[in-house]
Amino acid sequence: MLSTTLKQQIIAASQRIGIDKIGFTTAADFEYLRAELVKQKADGHTTGFEHQNLDERLNPNLIFDEPKTLISIALAYPAKLKYRASRTGLKRGQFARASWGEDYHFILDDYLAALIGAIKDLLPEDNDIRFKPMVDTGELIDTVVAQRAGVGFIGKNGLLITPEFGSYVYLGEIVTNLELAPDEPMMCQCGDCTRCVDACPPRALMGNGQLNGQRCLSYQTQTKGQMPDEFRPLIRNVIYGCDVCQVVCPFNRGVDNHLHERMEPDVERVQPELTPMLTLTNREFKASFGSMAGAWRGKKPLQRNAIIALANLNDTSAIPKLLAVIEADPRPVIRATAAYAVGRLSQPGNTAVVDFLREAYATEQANGMETELLQEYVQAINRIS
Repeated sequence: MLSTTLKQQIIAASQRIGIDKIGFTTAADFEYLRAELVKQKADGHTTGFEHQNLDERLNPNLIFDEPKTLISIALAYPAKLKYRASRTGLKRGQFARASWGEDYHFILDDYLAALIGAIKDLLPEDNDIRFKPMVDTGELIDTVVAQRAGVGFIGKNGLLITPEFGSYVYLGEIVTNLELAPDEPMMCQCGDCTRCVDACPPRALMGNGQLNGQRCLSYQTQTKGQMPDEFRPLIRNVIYGCDVCQVVCPFNRGVDNHLHERMEPDVERVQPELTPMLTLTNREFKASFGSMAGAWRGKKPLQRNAIIALANLNDTSAIPKLLAVIEADPRPVIRATAAYAVGRLSQPGNTAVVDFLREAYATEQANGMETELLQEYVQAINRIS
């Protein structure tokens, strides 16, 4: 017989630790998702950020010896800033909410470790109970585990939505051979609402809880290569992530939880000045953004996105900085993106800028720059000429 007393003790311990929500489910497989995930990959809708072994994503018994229970936890994060960034005259970008505060992977790791420690304290000393904690870099699909554990439901935007905290939650899970009574899965409560689907700028949401990851703006801001032209205006001034499908969701209306000090955002970091970002050294980047989840891909994607944001914000004062990037930055993608921005920001007929770009183009061509990147120069020159 499964111990309801132990489960209640674990729930109470999680609350003392500061975990906002906890749920339990069996370690049964998720094979019912296989056909859907295979089709998603075949359709080219995956991002490559997913765990690449599909069998391990669907079968807890392949990543843990004789699992019995999956424990899912949720930590609520803030949705609104408490104060505004200072006015400096410089245009600012913004990070999506899930990257505010300290990197949530580290926060979740600490809460999961504390929970495991608390569970061990509740067990007899001579036990063989084992635990495997993970966040979204682990094998299992955290939203699916959380849904089956009753923590929330998966909305049409593909995110886990909790009745208490909306979708503004970080998720983690523990695989264990401790057998505990499972909770009831939570079914989707979206009904006929399609606000997230309708609001998604690149139409990445499929309407059934799935998305075309390649079209998702959050994914596009995390790539390291050249961003396809169609997505550039859509990111507006966001240099990491995307919150559109969360902001429009009715379940997030009025939701703003400031429950964990480590999640509190530094407004100067989450809404950084854009032009200073263009010349950040590695050391400066690490000091400014290294503790944030949005820094995991390094400075190159964020600098590329900052350049695009300057173009979207029509910041003509940034043109000299962008010309300096074209002249001196060692990275072809960054130089080519700067050429794109200069083409967007410069007035037609500016012969000085056209001459500069033509000279830069000739140098890039002589040095063997890829044709796709050279096209950025050609298009910029044609736009201004």
